Amino acid sequence: MMSLLVVLPNEFADPAPLPEPLQQALASAGAVVSERATCHTLVQQVGAFAPQQVLAWLPAPVHQLQSLLDALKEWNGAPPCALGLVSAPLDGAQHESLVALGVHAWAPLDAFNAASLAGLTARAQARWQREAALRTELEGLRTRMDERKWVDRAKGLLMSARGIGEDEAFGLLRGAAMHANLRLGEVSRSVIEAAQWADAINRAGQLRMLSQRLVRVAAQLLAGIDVQRARVLRAQSTERVQQNLDHLATLDLGAPGVQALGEVRAAWDGLAALLAVRPAPEGLAEIDARGEALLSAAEAMTDALEASGARRALRIVNICGRQRMRAQRLAKDALLASTIAAEASRGRLLPTMNEFEAALGELERAPLSSPEIRAALVAARDEWLRLVGGVQALDSAEGRATLVRSSEALVDTFERLTAWYEHSLQVIMS
Repeated sequence: MMSLLVVLPNEFADPAPLPEPLQQALASAGAVVSERATCHTLVQQVGAFAPQQVLAWLPAPVHQLQSLLDALKEWNGAPPCALGLVSAPLDGAQHESLVALGVHAWAPLDAFNAASLAGLTARAQARWQREAALRTELEGLRTRMDERKWVDRAKGLLMSARGIGEDEAFGLLRGAAMHANLRLGEVSRSVIEAAQWADAINRAGQLRMLSQRLVRVAAQLLAGIDVQRARVLRAQSTERVQQNLDHLATLDLGAPGVQALGEVRAAWDGLAALLAVRPAPEGLAEIDARGEALLSAAEAMTDALEASGARRALRIVNICGRQRMRAQRLAKDALLASTIAAEASRGRLLPTMNEFEAALGELERAPLSSPEIRAALVAARDEWLRLVGGVQALDSAEGRATLVRSSEALVDTFERLTAWYEHSLQVIMS
């Protein structure tokens, strides 16, 4: 027995009885009217009661059809159940409009009876089921095509990041899918997302380092330490900040990431304005304050990205990237302390050294490792000791030169380390 939701023209009030021909046909066919609606309430009532089929009754379609067409637009041609129409004769254009909006069967009003009602509902149900099956099949095809795209992208990423062949990359994805009991497309999409989050964290982390490097270079220029190289580094670092900001703006960072990026941009605008003019000794303190503001904003953004990525392995990328900033921060504060005798700069030296040492120890103990990573950590520790020596010999020209060279060498080392962590299987497959 079919349950029907009967749709009447808008002028039919709910308490009014159903039209006599409709009542007779329904009674003779043994159909049950579960609910009734007008064209205006059709979509709402179908959503509320989920009938097996909808039967629209429009005795005067010239005046009533448009209200039904307007209501059906809500479903975009795919109503949630079979939909039949009984009305006076319609022209070809009207039939086309109804079919396009999802009406499955039509019966003429002047010959409507129990037999035509049974035929109408049967045709409508059969066509709706066929359309639903085709939609399901099409959706499955789209899903498979979408999965194939994700798999191909993930394979390419693994091949590029790890220097492996296509078969090995596919084997990694398939093994991860089996281990996690997930579809191959789901794992592949997660791999791409993990790589994107790691890239975003790396680039945001670079902004922390660049905030300190640019202030250090300003102090270096005023102190006359390797001036030519300092000018080149200032131009390169300024360009790199802008490139990273532009790249981050193209990524889907989520609401927290977008808000944090806006704060980073504002902080960078403040520092860039001061760097655009020739620095003077009395202006170093303001440059440093602007650099600290950019550092704080970039730190907040990096932490927000790590939290949004929701992958524990991303933490190691953040820890390693932060070491680049600390190497520059230590050199910057040492130069500022010797150049402008800033109490704040001197007060930050010991905490920065302690933070660097603690993070280096954590990286050395981390299970996320490889022969190249272990060798780079050994080199980083050696260079770190030279940087500390430069801080201790700050009163000499040789000590200041060592400070600058070692801070840059450490940045280069931790740039490589961060990239290796970023492209490691543990991070990509996290």
